[in-house]
Amino acid sequence: MPDPADGANRYPVRMNYRHAFHAGNHADVLKHLVLVALLQALQRKPGALFVLDTHAGRGEYDLAADEAGRTGEAEDGVLRLQRAARVRRSSAHDGEQQVLPQVLLDYLDALRAANPDGGLTVYPGSPRLIAHRLRPQDRLAACELQPEEAGALRALFRGDARVGVHQRDGYQAMRALLPPKEKRGLVLIDPPYEAQLAEFDTVLAGLRDALERWPQGVYALWYPIKRRRELARVWRRVQALPCKSAWKAELLVRRDDSPLRLNGSGMLLLNPPWQLDADLAPALAEVHAALDLGGGSWEIEWLTRES
Repeated sequence: MPDPADGANRYPVRMNYRHAFHAGNHADVLKHLVLVALLQALQRKPGALFVLDTHAGRGEYDLAADEAGRTGEAEDGVLRLQRAARVRRSSAHDGEQQVLPQVLLDYLDALRAANPDGGLTVYPGSPRLIAHRLRPQDRLAACELQPEEAGALRALFRGDARVGVHQRDGYQAMRALLPPKEKRGLVLIDPPYEAQLAEFDTVLAGLRDALERWPQGVYALWYPIKRRRELARVWRRVQALPCKSAWKAELLVRRDDSPLRLNGSGMLLLNPPWQLDADLAPALAEVHAALDLGGGSWEIEWLTRES
């Protein structure tokens, strides 16, 4: 009988999900907007930074490829946001220095860096966005279980000594790679939720274990929203985690009343950098205005604060 303490038996294996069909959708916009803001905030201090990306994917996605074309999700996501940003800039009054929030400008700049020829045909996934911001003293461990995706990730970062690619389960990597030698860092957890709400059982167990071994780490969890009320029990469990503070940022592009579609998504942050919520709020408002399909909303809600 398998040992229940064995990490290989504790964690589910991701087999079917392919992010190429969803690259650049509204969930990616929220996830990567928050990620860029997190990295900016953490790099205000000069000390070395460790980043663990538990479900890294292939690193970048071709928006002109068949997979992205079949769903067209980028059209109502990053491409729609890009068009709205252009309109805002072109309608700016003379002498107006900055018409978009700084966090949103930083995200759009990261997209341009992945498309040096102009336009937006390549969507950078989280490991490429992280690597774009890595300083010489920083380090990224990018984990991907699927062989084909892991192979693409290795090819993308070949020759970059700051990036280590691991073909392994991301939850197991949290146990194996934490705490890192660096004192500061970020863990990005972006599972495919093939187990739907049951994924939170695995995620919260992994977060509790990681916090006990690396309590000063910053943890960011992406999660899907179909019907928001189904997540109420999850937030009660988050409040029992041994972290100093926690808040969540959510973006819905339509009402959260259908279990059959992705109506929005959120980012849960544990031990977030100081004032990140205030920096992020105007950017979220701008993104919501650009991507709302009717009945959507956005919010930042604190779950627990350090007294």
